[in-house]
Amino acid sequence: MLRKSLIALMLSIGVSSTSIACTGISLSTNNNHFIHARTIEWGENNLESKLIVSPKKHHYTSMMPDNSRGMEWDSRLGFVGISVSSDRFIAEGLNEAGLNAGLFYFKGYGSLQPYDKRTKQNTITDMDFVRWMLSQFKTVDEVLAAMKKINIVPVYLDADGKPSPTAHWRVTDKTGRSVVIEIVNQGEVNVYENEVGVLTNAPTFPWQLTNLNNYLNLQPGSSAPRKYGNVEAKSFGVGSGFLGLPGDITSPSRFIRAAFYTSTVPELKTPEQAVSQAFHILNNFDIPIGSEFGPQHRDHIPDISSATQWVSVVDQTSGVLYYKTMNDSQIKKIALNRLNFSVKNETKRPLDSGVFKLKDISQHVQPVINNQ
Repeated sequence: MLRKSLIALMLSIGVSSTSIACTGISLSTNNNHFIHARTIEWGENNLESKLIVSPKKHHYTSMMPDNSRGMEWDSRLGFVGISVSSDRFIAEGLNEAGLNAGLFYFKGYGSLQPYDKRTKQNTITDMDFVRWMLSQFKTVDEVLAAMKKINIVPVYLDADGKPSPTAHWRVTDKTGRSVVIEIVNQGEVNVYENEVGVLTNAPTFPWQLTNLNNYLNLQPGSSAPRKYGNVEAKSFGVGSGFLGLPGDITSPSRFIRAAFYTSTVPELKTPEQAVSQAFHILNNFDIPIGSEFGPQHRDHIPDISSATQWVSVVDQTSGVLYYKTMNDSQIKKIALNRLNFSVKNETKRPLDSGVFKLKDISQHVQPVINNQ
């Protein structure tokens, strides 16, 4: 059943009129609290995302594209993550050492090494990469060193051997270091320091940085009056300084918009201020479900509330994960230091309905007063 669901998802990714459109931002306070936030969009169907609490000493197996068992490992660290499509596939998470990792769709540019069953003992799929990182490592350096010893292959191959679209990844640690990992050209690994604090989707991260040069004119606030002959033109109101900021939902436009908003954030004195600011910024990237479907697809719009299925904000320094969903705008909070990572099994719960009634984690998932 899992494989059938996965195949259906990957086929829809490959041929649909919509795509996964993720937007990630990073903020920090003046006393070095680091905040990493992101959205996840998918307009085809409900991703059925769950909150996954994974303990230490948990055994993992990465299932290969041919449905055989690949690399196996036991976790060193407990983590909290949010899954997509399958409970196994962690899209975003935070571990007890403060490592934060997440995947961002990279269709058309990501290109993993071909699957070779002869080396599957050292091979994981791209959809297992986040949970492999979160369950093992404390720092970015540890992740990058360990990556040299493993193979990362597509989670699915079609009947013709064509690989499923893949992702690129944002990885951060408690020092504030943030990197983007992109794998291209059938296995070429590129690592970029993410000093701009933004990540979206395709094209490549260096291209997105270069594209910032096209928007040097954008400034916060209002433009000064200007004379045209004897006529003085004045701003209609606040915001004329960044007239021309792209407002569409393409990845390059979202990158520019996210970079502008994060670069104009006022001084943040507390982690609570930074978390609140992150949610406010990401409100600008909420995608109404109907906007993803053209006239030829209007009869096939899925019955979901939004293409933006959830938003997460990680307070890395404090060890807290916040989130809200397309069905519930109330922000919820999970403090990792209140979780028991010594239990035997993973805890898997829906992000939405029923989560507060469950005795084992209800005391750790707390509603936060939403002043938005």
